[in-house]
Amino acid sequence: MKSLKFLNSYIICILLIVFSFGIDRISKIKIINHQVDSGVIYINDFINFELVWNTGVAFGFLSTNTSFIYNLITIMIALVIIFLVYLISKSNFTDKILFSLITGGALGNFYDRYIYSAVPDFIDVHFKSFHWFTFNMADIFITIGIIILISKDLYFKNEKY
Repeated sequence: MKSLKFLNSYIICILLIVFSFGIDRISKIKIINHQVDSGVIYINDFINFELVWNTGVAFGFLSTNTSFIYNLITIMIALVIIFLVYLISKSNFTDKILFSLITGGALGNFYDRYIYSAVPDFIDVHFKSFHWFTFNMADIFITIGIIILISKDLYFKNEKY
């Protein structure tokens, strides 16, 4: 019975990784295809979809045109993904789920770095002339996973979950 529960937790993790990676890929393919034809998609007064190619890491930090730095960052991201897979194998069920969400998003952005040599970001959140960093669905999955993981560890450290 314990091995079945163990197997089920890994199936759930794999499905979550595939789901988050798939949602990210579909959204990026849609926006890339649309941007080629039409340009900016106006959603409302606070959100636009506009394609921006990011060669850096989260929110455009460390953006560079130097291939050595770009490749070094890409290798570091690959190592982080490998470490996340290790954490999934060693964690309790709740953490497995959160690490799977982060891994799916990280794989989505890693895929883009490898295929396009940049990550397509497109969600532009703004208020009047203030614009937040442009991001994508993978960034959302990574951020949600990290925020819940940190919050869980801060607020429920001594409780069973």
